[in-house]
Amino acid sequence: MNVFQDAIADYIHFIRVERQLSDNTLVSYERDLVSYATFIQEQQLPSFNEVTRAMILLHLEALRAAGKTPRTIARHISSIRSFHQFLLREKVTTTDPTVHLEMPQLEQKLPKVLSIQEIDALIAAPNCSKAQGVRDVAMLELLYATGMRISELIELDISNIHLTMGFVRVFGKGGKERIIPLGNGAIKACENYLGRARYELQGKYPKTDALFINRRGKRLTRQGCWKLLKEHAQAANIQHEMTPHVLRHSFATHLIENGADLRAVQEMLGHSDISTTQIYTHVSKTRLSEVYKQFHPRA
Repeated sequence: MNVFQDAIADYIHFIRVERQLSDNTLVSYERDLVSYATFIQEQQLPSFNEVTRAMILLHLEALRAAGKTPRTIARHISSIRSFHQFLLREKVTTTDPTVHLEMPQLEQKLPKVLSIQEIDALIAAPNCSKAQGVRDVAMLELLYATGMRISELIELDISNIHLTMGFVRVFGKGGKERIIPLGNGAIKACENYLGRARYELQGKYPKTDALFINRRGKRLTRQGCWKLLKEHAQAANIQHEMTPHVLRHSFATHLIENGADLRAVQEMLGHSDISTTQIYTHVSKTRLSEVYKQFHPRA
């Protein structure tokens, strides 16, 4: 390994241990920094200590020329800035060239949200005469009832869900635990799944603690859940693009539209900063505006 690779490896190890970031976030940071280090090496610099702000701007301009979006470039800036702050703290470098680096202006995209009717159609889509269908209803009910991320759903063990008490223990980003209450729909769907369908799916395969399993008795994967969700959305005739995050957005928006406290929604979503949760108030105002324009006679 050279000095560039060594520095990146040390930094990734640091944020894995100290900040306990998710594997997906670590992969993104590492990919951004490898791209950055490659550019710096192409400029014939011997180490990160010789990097200037102008050099970083050249790298960002190269990313723009390659067609990278402002959001991707903003992520690169965040990665590079955090990395150089680490190098300065560790005395690997003597200056931080990212001090006056500006973030690009990002267009705030409002998340897609399903209507209550679309939620009902989606949950009704799986074929419950089969064990997989019973499982999928439980998954959809749980996603909509809790707003959890798909990565959190597939990591659930049977011991994490407490149906008699009506709550589920979720481990989010950085291993942070949170407790989310369950509604009657989710409780009933999970009882149906655990009472019959899961046993059928497990069959003679080796036992696992995973809550949701596939036809081979193994823990469901992120890709597997994504595929099932798209199939059921198509069967429910949902027109716009469907992702697991759409159910998370719908959960939060419907709660806020019905008067839920923003702090409570923040807690259930597992957001560390309430400003992240506040986007759902914008969604509600946008939908309110649309209703007003559609139905007010003088709008």
